[in-house]
Formats: sequence, structure tokens, C-alpha cells
Amino acid sequence: MILITGAGVISAIGIGKEQTLQALRSEQGGVAPVHYLHTEHKECMVGEVKESNGELAERLGIAKDEAMVRTSLLGISALREALAQAGLDHADLSDTALVNGTTVGGMDQSEKHYLEYLDAAEANQLGKDGKVPVVDYIRTHDCGSSTDLIADHCGRFGMTTTISTACSSAANAIILGARMIEAGEYDRVVVGGAESLSKFHLNGFNTLMILDQSPCRPMDATRAGLNLGEGAAYLVLERAETALARGVRPLARLAGYGNACDAYHQTASSSDGEGAFRAMQQAMQMAGCKPGEIDYINCHGTGTPNNDPSELEAMRRVFGETLPPFSSTKGYTGHTTSASGSIEAVFCLLAMQHSMVPANLNFAEPIQPWAVPIAHTRQAQLRYVLCNAFGFGGNDSAVLFAADV
Repeated sequence: MILITGAGVISAIGIGKEQTLQALRSEQGGVAPVHYLHTEHKECMVGEVKESNGELAERLGIAKDEAMVRTSLLGISALREALAQAGLDHADLSDTALVNGTTVGGMDQSEKHYLEYLDAAEANQLGKDGKVPVVDYIRTHDCGSSTDLIADHCGRFGMTTTISTACSSAANAIILGARMIEAGEYDRVVVGGAESLSKFHLNGFNTLMILDQSPCRPMDATRAGLNLGEGAAYLVLERAETALARGVRPLARLAGYGNACDAYHQTASSSDGEGAFRAMQQAMQMAGCKPGEIDYINCHGTGTPNNDPSELEAMRRVFGETLPPFSSTKGYTGHTTSASGSIEAVFCLLAMQHSMVPANLNFAEPIQPWAVPIAHTRQAQLRYVLCNAFGFGGNDSAVLFAADV
């Protein structure tokens, strides 16, 4: 049995679980016009964390002259909260692994300093100006470097590794962590993801013509696209025997998971939702759950013309036309891409702990008569909760949480 003993989160709706819970309860979204990202596309609506890099570093006690990327700053904030809740914030973590999902990595800084780097290299002046050498920022570009920066500021982990499967990255980090525990490699694995906004990130989605210049409307017949977001979240997964021996109070149980790749298209979902269908089915089979036992689904629900009907068709194939209560929470945060699976997993844990179903913000008109999401946050006892995260290339994942521990 795998228990969740700690969780931490940061996103456009709050720093930490308390602020996040308040926003979910009050239906207060965090999507707004671009403010912190240096881009010409000021018309874009995004879900930014409401702190600059300098403010993040100061709050976290990180020196101003340290080469640090936004993805790592967000990750450090969320990971410290997760470790603290699990009673591991001052612990030796040599017996603990860290699995981090990200795709942007340090791109926000490398795109800022790249031309400066080329100029300095040509003049043979790298590191000679008395400031942090620009090469240090270039070295933080890759995804694994972001993970190492997060780990270095949170503890000496026995192992760190990075997953990059686009928007299913953090969900796949949860799955890999669970498999490592099941295989006996570690008794405890910290899993999740971190992702910042970047110009390349924003421009890439803009090129796909799937950005909505208004607050997004997931699962709505009038949806016009997604809003990008940023943030980080981590879960502490722990073998039940280890957690109970430490006397830590579990938040929930990881009851099942599934991953399937339908390889339908590089960026589009199949009309029959085959990958999503298989992922949800696998998670439920592992948990021993029947369709009628699922109390809530946190949908991937990006608000794009392609994703939402595909996901709904996959849900119809699993549950029939009488769906469990469901919503997409991307109206709160924007689509946090590689971090979305773990951010929304924390939303699910908060929903279970506080007996509520989060609202599907901005909903007005269903895509299908049988597919009506929860329009306003409401109270409900949740025993089994399914959380979906789907990535480019059809890499689709689902994780299933249980309240009984």
C-alpha cells in the first residue's frame, strides 16, 4: 500500500495549500493578463504565480547572485511545503528519491541570456565581468538541471531523476515513483513537477493557435482554447509500513494509476479518446474500483476545441452517459503543462480532505447534453477521485486516490 504523507503546491491561485484551498472554495481564479513574463504578447491571458523571481528567491532565502531559474524557484517553494507536512523538512533524505516532471526547465533564463552568451563567447569574455557568469545561466537550461537545483535547496536525496512527457510529466512522475516503491527500490519517493512560463513556451502554443485571449472555458460548448499557466506541486509517496512506523498522518492512498499512448497525432487527441480511455481504465482496474464508485474526476480539460470532446468521449466509454461529478480546474490556474498533473493532484487531495468538488470556472453551455461539469464548488464526501493528465503525442495518464487509509 502506498500512502501520501505530504503535499505542497504553488500556482496562480496561491502559495501553499491554505491559499489554494481558499481560492478553490471561493471560486477565485488566478488567470490575468501577462505581468511578469517579458513578452510582446501582452494580450495573452495567463496563470502566473504572483511573485517575481527576485521575490521568490528572497522568500526562499536564496542569494541574489545565485544563478537560478523560475522553474526551480517554484519547485523549491512547493517541495519544501510537501517535505514539511511529511515531517521531513530537516531529515536525512539519502533514503528518499525525487522524481520531477518538467519540460520548460530553465528556458526562461537561457532565452534571456542566449545572445549575451554568444557575444561573450565570441569576445572570450565569459565570466570576466565580476557578475554571475552568463554561462551559469546557460548551464541551467536543461530539465535535469532544474531538478538538481530544486533538490540542492531541499535536501540531499538518494536519487533524482527527471521526466519530460509534456503535459503528462508530473502525473508520470507520480506513476514512476509508485513503481519504484512497488519494486522495492525505495520506501519513499517525492514526486511531482514544476514549470514556469517562457517566451518559447507561449509562442509555441500561440503558433498552434490554441490560446484563448479571454479566460478559458473548459468543457464548454463555446470554448476557444487554453490559457497557459505556471506552478509546481509535489506529493510524498511512502510505503505504508514506513509511514506508520514514523507516526505520520497520511493524507490519502494512491490506489491506482494508468498510462497509455495512442500515438494518434503529435499535438492532437484522437476523436475516440483511446489513450485517455485506456489510462482511466487501467487506474480503476488497479484500484479495484467500479465506475459507480468514482466520486469525482478532475479532468485534463484544457479548453481547446480538440481536447475536451475527446476526453468526454473517453469518459463516456468508461462510465456511460451518467458521468461522475467532474470539472476542470484549469480555469483557476491556466494550463500549467508539465506541472499540471501534480498541481491538480493536490487539488484532488484538498477536495477529499475538505469534502468538496471544485468548480469548473466559466462554464455556461455543455458540449453534450450528458456532459455537464460542476459549475460551482459544492460540498460532497469523496472516497475515490480520478485525476487525468494528457500529453502531446497521446501520452495519457490517470491517477486514482482513495480516502480510506
